[in-house]
Amino acid sequence: MLAIVLSDNIADGDFQGEWGLSIYIEYNGKNFLLDTGASNLFVQNANKLGKSIKAVDYAILSHAHYDHSDSMATFFNLNNHAPFFLRKGCKENCYSKKRIFHKYIGLPKHILTDFHDRITYVEEDYEIIPGVYLIPHKTPNLKLIGKRERMYRREHHQWIYDNFSHEQSLVFRTEKGLVIFNSCCHGGVGNIIHEVAKTFPAERVYGIIGGFHLFNKSDEEIDAVIRQIKDAGIKYVCTGHCTGGHAYKILKSNLGDMIHQLNVGMQIEL
Repeated sequence: MLAIVLSDNIADGDFQGEWGLSIYIEYNGKNFLLDTGASNLFVQNANKLGKSIKAVDYAILSHAHYDHSDSMATFFNLNNHAPFFLRKGCKENCYSKKRIFHKYIGLPKHILTDFHDRITYVEEDYEIIPGVYLIPHKTPNLKLIGKRERMYRREHHQWIYDNFSHEQSLVFRTEKGLVIFNSCCHGGVGNIIHEVAKTFPAERVYGIIGGFHLFNKSDEEIDAVIRQIKDAGIKYVCTGHCTGGHAYKILKSNLGDMIHQLNVGMQIEL
Protein backbone atom coordinates (compact mmCIF):
# COMPACT_ATOMS: atom_id res chain seq x y z
CA MET A 1 0.00 0.00 0.00
CA LEU A 2 1.26 3.44 -0.96
CA ALA A 3 -0.40 6.59 0.40
CA ILE A 4 0.47 10.03 -1.02
CA VAL A 5 -0.62 13.24 0.70
CA LEU A 6 -2.12 15.64 -1.84
CA SER A 7 -3.42 18.25 0.58
CA ASP A 8 -2.56 19.10 4.18
CA ASN A 9 -1.85 22.15 6.33
CA ILE A 10 1.91 21.76 6.06
CA ALA A 11 3.45 22.53 2.69
CA ASP A 12 6.77 21.03 1.62
CA GLY A 13 9.13 22.08 -1.15
CA ASP A 14 7.25 22.96 -4.33
CA PHE A 15 3.90 21.88 -2.90
CA GLN A 16 1.33 24.30 -1.53
CA GLY A 17 -0.73 23.53 1.57
CA GLU A 18 -4.16 24.47 2.92
CA TRP A 19 -6.44 23.80 5.87
CA GLY A 20 -7.75 20.54 4.48
CA LEU A 21 -6.79 16.97 3.75
CA SER A 22 -6.68 14.74 0.68
CA ILE A 23 -4.80 11.46 0.33
CA TYR A 24 -4.22 9.30 -2.77
CA ILE A 25 -3.82 5.60 -1.98
CA GLU A 26 -2.64 2.75 -4.21
CA TYR A 27 -3.61 -0.73 -3.07
CA ASN A 28 -3.62 -4.05 -4.95
CA GLY A 29 -3.74 -2.40 -8.36
CA LYS A 30 -6.54 0.03 -7.49
CA ASN A 31 -6.41 3.76 -6.79
CA PHE A 32 -8.34 5.40 -3.96
CA LEU A 33 -8.90 9.05 -3.09
CA LEU A 34 -9.72 9.98 0.49
CA ASP A 35 -11.27 13.46 0.57
CA THR A 36 -10.75 16.37 -1.83
CA GLY A 37 -9.51 19.03 0.59
CA ALA A 38 -10.85 22.58 0.62
CA SER A 39 -9.98 23.55 -2.97
CA ASN A 40 -8.66 22.18 -6.25
CA LEU A 41 -5.18 22.15 -4.71
CA PHE A 42 -5.39 18.36 -4.49
CA VAL A 43 -5.45 18.23 -8.30
CA GLN A 44 -2.50 20.59 -8.69
CA ASN A 45 -0.40 18.59 -6.27
CA ALA A 46 -1.47 15.29 -7.82
CA ASN A 47 -0.25 16.54 -11.19
CA LYS A 48 3.11 17.54 -9.69
CA LEU A 49 3.39 14.04 -8.21
CA GLY A 50 2.50 12.37 -11.50
CA LYS A 51 -0.81 11.01 -10.23
CA SER A 52 -3.97 11.31 -12.31
CA ILE A 53 -7.30 12.02 -10.67
CA LYS A 54 -8.88 10.42 -13.74
CA ALA A 55 -7.22 7.15 -12.70
CA VAL A 56 -8.96 7.02 -9.31
CA ASP A 57 -11.13 3.91 -9.05
CA TYR A 58 -12.86 4.71 -5.75
CA ALA A 59 -13.31 7.95 -3.82
CA ILE A 60 -14.24 8.22 -0.15
CA LEU A 61 -15.44 11.10 1.98
CA SER A 62 -14.26 10.81 5.57
CA HIS A 63 -16.95 13.14 6.94
CA ALA A 64 -19.24 15.97 5.88
CA HIS A 65 -17.08 19.04 6.57
CA TYR A 66 -16.01 21.66 4.04
CA ASP A 67 -12.24 21.22 4.42
CA HIS A 68 -12.58 17.64 3.16
CA SER A 69 -15.35 18.05 0.61
CA ASP A 70 -15.29 21.52 -0.96
CA SER A 71 -13.71 20.26 -4.16
CA MET A 72 -15.93 17.24 -4.71
CA ALA A 73 -17.35 18.88 -7.85
CA THR A 74 -13.83 19.24 -9.21
CA PHE A 75 -13.32 15.52 -8.72
CA PHE A 76 -16.59 14.64 -10.45
CA ASN A 77 -15.75 16.89 -13.40
CA LEU A 78 -12.34 15.24 -13.83
CA ASN A 79 -13.30 11.66 -13.12
CA ASN A 80 -16.46 10.31 -14.78
CA HIS A 81 -16.53 6.78 -13.39
CA ALA A 82 -15.37 6.36 -9.79
CA PRO A 83 -18.10 5.97 -7.17
CA PHE A 84 -17.83 8.37 -4.24
CA PHE A 85 -18.64 6.67 -0.93
CA LEU A 86 -20.39 8.71 1.74
CA ARG A 87 -21.80 7.57 5.03
CA LYS A 88 -25.60 7.53 4.89
CA GLY A 89 -25.63 10.15 7.66
CA CYS A 90 -24.06 12.72 5.34
CA LYS A 91 -26.27 15.73 4.71
CA GLU A 92 -25.71 19.41 4.06
CA ASN A 93 -26.37 20.29 7.68
CA CYS A 94 -23.15 20.60 9.71
CA TYR A 95 -22.48 23.72 11.78
CA SER A 96 -20.18 25.01 14.49
CA LYS A 97 -21.22 27.57 17.04
CA LYS A 98 -19.22 30.70 17.81
CA ARG A 99 -20.76 32.65 20.65
CA ILE A 100 -24.43 32.88 19.62
CA PHE A 101 -24.00 32.28 15.89
CA HIS A 102 -24.07 28.99 14.01
CA LYS A 103 -21.52 28.87 11.18
CA TYR A 104 -22.02 26.46 8.29
CA ILE A 105 -19.04 24.07 8.00
CA GLY A 106 -20.62 21.36 5.87
CA LEU A 107 -20.69 19.96 2.37
CA PRO A 108 -20.88 22.22 -0.68
CA LYS A 109 -24.49 23.26 -1.08
CA HIS A 110 -26.43 21.15 -3.61
CA ILE A 111 -23.52 18.70 -4.14
CA LEU A 112 -25.71 15.78 -3.05
CA THR A 113 -28.36 16.56 -5.64
CA ASP A 114 -26.14 17.87 -8.44
CA PHE A 115 -24.08 14.66 -8.46
CA HIS A 116 -26.53 12.20 -6.92
CA ASP A 117 -25.76 9.62 -9.61
CA ARG A 118 -22.09 9.52 -8.58
CA ILE A 119 -22.62 9.14 -4.84
CA THR A 120 -22.92 5.79 -3.07
CA TYR A 121 -24.31 5.94 0.46
CA VAL A 122 -23.11 3.18 2.78
CA GLU A 123 -24.45 1.80 6.03
CA GLU A 124 -22.81 -0.37 8.70
CA ASP A 125 -19.52 -2.07 7.75
CA TYR A 126 -18.89 -1.93 4.00
CA GLU A 127 -16.30 -3.75 1.89
CA ILE A 128 -15.23 -1.73 -1.15
CA ILE A 129 -12.95 -4.47 -2.49
CA PRO A 130 -11.31 -7.37 -0.64
CA GLY A 131 -9.05 -5.90 2.03
CA VAL A 132 -10.57 -2.39 1.97
CA TYR A 133 -13.37 -1.43 4.34
CA LEU A 134 -15.47 1.50 5.50
CA ILE A 135 -16.23 1.35 9.21
CA PRO A 136 -18.75 3.65 10.91
CA HIS A 137 -18.75 4.84 14.48
CA LYS A 138 -20.04 2.23 16.89
CA THR A 139 -19.36 4.11 20.11
CA PRO A 140 -22.49 5.33 21.92
CA ASN A 141 -23.17 8.91 23.03
CA LEU A 142 -20.78 10.64 20.64
CA LYS A 143 -23.15 13.59 20.79
CA LEU A 144 -21.33 14.43 24.03
CA ILE A 145 -18.24 15.11 21.92
CA GLY A 146 -20.37 17.24 19.60
CA LYS A 147 -21.56 19.21 22.62
CA ARG A 148 -18.02 19.73 23.89
CA GLU A 149 -16.79 20.77 20.45
CA ARG A 150 -19.82 23.03 19.90
CA MET A 151 -20.62 21.20 16.69
CA TYR A 152 -24.21 20.85 15.53
CA ARG A 153 -26.44 19.44 12.84
CA ARG A 154 -29.63 21.08 11.64
CA GLU A 155 -32.37 18.44 11.69
CA HIS A 156 -36.08 19.14 11.19
CA HIS A 157 -35.61 22.83 11.99
CA GLN A 158 -33.83 22.03 15.25
CA TRP A 159 -30.22 22.30 16.39
CA ILE A 160 -28.88 18.96 17.66
CA TYR A 161 -25.41 18.07 18.86
CA ASP A 162 -23.40 16.30 16.17
CA ASN A 163 -22.89 12.60 16.90
CA PHE A 164 -20.63 12.26 13.82
CA SER A 165 -22.79 9.65 12.15
CA HIS A 166 -21.42 11.13 8.91
CA GLU A 167 -17.82 10.14 9.82
CA GLN A 168 -16.21 6.87 8.75
CA SER A 169 -12.85 5.13 8.89
CA LEU A 170 -11.19 3.76 5.77
CA VAL A 171 -9.35 0.56 6.70
CA PHE A 172 -6.80 -1.40 4.66
CA ARG A 173 -5.57 -4.90 5.38
CA THR A 174 -1.79 -5.03 4.95
CA GLU A 175 0.92 -7.60 5.66
CA LYS A 176 1.75 -5.73 8.87
CA GLY A 177 -1.85 -5.51 10.01
CA LEU A 178 -4.81 -3.19 9.64
CA VAL A 179 -4.15 0.46 8.80
CA ILE A 180 -6.81 3.03 9.67
CA PHE A 181 -7.31 6.28 7.78
CA ASN A 182 -9.57 8.75 9.58
CA SER A 183 -9.16 12.33 8.46
CA CYS A 184 -10.23 14.16 11.64
CA CYS A 185 -11.13 11.53 14.25
CA HIS A 186 -13.97 13.68 15.58
CA GLY A 187 -15.34 10.61 17.33
CA GLY A 188 -12.11 10.22 19.32
CA VAL A 189 -8.83 8.52 18.40
CA GLY A 190 -9.18 5.87 21.09
CA ASN A 191 -12.80 5.17 20.15
CA ILE A 192 -11.89 4.75 16.49
CA ILE A 193 -9.04 2.33 17.20
CA HIS A 194 -11.34 0.34 19.48
CA GLU A 195 -14.14 0.31 16.88
CA VAL A 196 -11.85 -1.13 14.22
CA ALA A 197 -10.23 -3.61 16.59
CA LYS A 198 -13.65 -4.86 17.70
CA THR A 199 -14.79 -5.16 14.07
CA PHE A 200 -11.77 -7.34 13.21
CA PRO A 201 -11.09 -9.20 16.49
CA ALA A 202 -8.69 -11.71 14.96
CA GLU A 203 -6.46 -9.07 13.36
CA ARG A 204 -3.88 -6.61 14.61
CA VAL A 205 -4.36 -2.86 14.18
CA TYR A 206 -0.92 -1.79 13.02
CA GLY A 207 -1.31 1.90 12.23
CA ILE A 208 -3.50 4.98 12.14
CA ILE A 209 -3.15 7.88 9.69
CA GLY A 210 -4.98 11.22 9.64
CA GLY A 211 -5.95 14.20 11.74
CA PHE A 212 -6.62 13.75 15.45
CA HIS A 213 -8.49 17.02 16.16
CA LEU A 214 -6.23 17.89 19.10
CA PHE A 215 -5.46 21.50 18.17
CA ASN A 216 -7.98 22.70 20.77
CA LYS A 217 -7.33 20.07 23.47
CA SER A 218 -5.58 20.32 26.82
CA ASP A 219 -2.28 18.60 27.57
CA GLU A 220 -4.19 16.13 29.75
CA GLU A 221 -6.47 15.19 26.87
CA ILE A 222 -3.47 14.75 24.57
CA ASP A 223 -1.81 12.53 27.17
CA ALA A 224 -4.97 10.39 27.24
CA VAL A 225 -4.71 9.87 23.48
CA ILE A 226 -1.08 8.80 23.88
CA ARG A 227 -2.10 6.19 26.45
CA GLN A 228 -4.86 4.93 24.16
CA ILE A 229 -2.44 4.51 21.26
CA LYS A 230 0.08 2.68 23.43
CA ASP A 231 -2.54 0.46 25.08
CA ALA A 232 -3.87 -0.55 21.66
CA GLY A 233 -0.43 -1.74 20.54
CA ILE A 234 -0.32 0.64 17.57
CA LYS A 235 3.11 0.63 15.90
CA TYR A 236 2.73 3.34 13.25
CA VAL A 237 1.15 6.79 13.55
CA CYS A 238 1.11 9.55 10.94
CA THR A 239 -0.86 12.64 11.82
CA GLY A 240 -1.39 16.25 10.80
CA HIS A 241 -4.17 18.58 9.66
CA CYS A 242 -6.33 19.22 12.76
CA THR A 243 -3.88 17.64 15.20
CA GLY A 244 -2.04 20.93 15.65
CA GLY A 245 1.60 21.78 16.23
CA HIS A 246 1.50 21.85 20.03
CA ALA A 247 -0.24 18.50 20.24
CA TYR A 248 2.16 16.97 17.73
CA LYS A 249 5.16 18.00 19.83
CA ILE A 250 3.69 16.24 22.86
CA LEU A 251 2.81 13.16 20.79
CA LYS A 252 6.32 13.06 19.32
CA SER A 253 8.02 13.39 22.69
CA ASN A 254 6.06 10.39 23.98
CA LEU A 255 5.72 8.17 20.91
CA GLY A 256 9.16 8.79 19.41
CA ASP A 257 10.03 7.15 16.11
CA MET A 258 6.63 5.50 15.70
CA ILE A 259 4.95 8.84 14.91
CA HIS A 260 5.39 10.97 11.79
CA GLN A 261 4.18 14.41 10.70
CA LEU A 262 1.86 14.57 7.70
CA ASN A 263 2.82 17.06 5.00
CA VAL A 264 1.94 17.70 1.38
CA GLY A 265 3.83 15.38 -0.96
CA MET A 266 4.60 12.83 1.73
CA GLN A 267 4.63 9.22 0.56
CA ILE A 268 3.82 6.43 3.02
CA GLU A 269 4.56 2.85 2.06
CA LEU A 270 3.23 0.11 4.31
